[in-house]
Amino acid sequence: MKTLSGTIFQDVNNKKLLIRNTFRVAILSVLFLGTNTFKANCLNKPPHVVIGYIAGYDGLIDMNMIKSEKLTHLNYAFANIKNNRINLKNAATDTVNLKKLGTLKIKNPDLKILISIGGWTFSNNFSDMALADTSRKAFARSAVAFVEKYKLDGVDIDWEFPGLPGAGNIHRPEDKQNFTLLLKAFKEELNDAEKRIKKKLVLTIAADCSKDFLEHTEMYKAQAYLDYIDLMAYDFLNELPGKTCHQAPLFPSKTLNNNNSVLKSVQEYLKEGILPGKIVLGIPFYGHLYQLKSGARSVVGAELKSAAGTKGFTDIQDSLINSGKFQYHKDRTAKAAYLFSPQNQQFVTFEDEWSIRHKCKYVKDHRLAGVMFWEYSNDEKGILLQEINRKLKFR
Repeated sequence: MKTLSGTIFQDVNNKKLLIRNTFRVAILSVLFLGTNTFKANCLNKPPHVVIGYIAGYDGLIDMNMIKSEKLTHLNYAFANIKNNRINLKNAATDTVNLKKLGTLKIKNPDLKILISIGGWTFSNNFSDMALADTSRKAFARSAVAFVEKYKLDGVDIDWEFPGLPGAGNIHRPEDKQNFTLLLKAFKEELNDAEKRIKKKLVLTIAADCSKDFLEHTEMYKAQAYLDYIDLMAYDFLNELPGKTCHQAPLFPSKTLNNNNSVLKSVQEYLKEGILPGKIVLGIPFYGHLYQLKSGARSVVGAELKSAAGTKGFTDIQDSLINSGKFQYHKDRTAKAAYLFSPQNQQFVTFEDEWSIRHKCKYVKDHRLAGVMFWEYSNDEKGILLQEINRKLKFR
């Protein structure tokens, strides 16, 4: 009996041990598979966002030009505001463009396409629209309905600028609080739409890089409603009136008596309590040309005669760099490229692969969300976009 009991207890203990071991194997298998699935998802998801703006106001867009697989987001610019509702100023071409944008998802199903509202030209009606709770909600509702109609993935607000005149726009002190309330109204409408269509929708803004912008907004509060803040960290051209300077230096230049830079702009945002993971660093895909006063002995910081316009990167490369009339220079302190023509006394400040490499490194080192660029058609050959992809290890 004792021997039998011992045998019975041993069998029972063996079964318990077997069950425990089987359970452990099952748990470890789940954890292993889950970890590998998580790793696979992380590997498939780009570590940084790459947001490009495409100008619809120029007419019909050649969709074959857009390399959707090299982007995470594409912002269509611009929709206007009319009677406190979203409005297409160029409805004939905008409608065609918006319908065709969906074809870009064939190559990149994860691409997010947003409608960008406002911009330098269409920001005049923001202040009036944002003045009352009812008009804010009505506008947000119309924009979200627009997103659903064209099967888009979200909204980009480009108000230039709350509390500031921009291009001579209507503005008022109340814009500071109303901007935040407008974003709150948008977030609520987008949340409701997500439940209806079972899809995540995105809300972003294009933000000025100046301290003036931060003083006229409540960015610390506003960030709660935003997925990303696209920082327009370029066009730093008015710091030294009448003299040449870089349009988007990463760091302050030793050559110039100013400290305007991408570094300064990002630091100002971080001081406001903006999360690094919300900040998307804007990069210009165009350059500014200037005519210098004759006999200029220096290039950066030289006296200007007049502005000679802007050119996209592809045009700069083909018509200026390859012409043999311009000398290529690097400001190694500022990490900014520029051209100088002794023959024509012209100065060109622009972005190239070298300067972009440094900006992408800065994004990674400071754990920013990624990069944004204006504007897609300025880089027709995709040289700058490819450099961004390569440095951010996207594609």
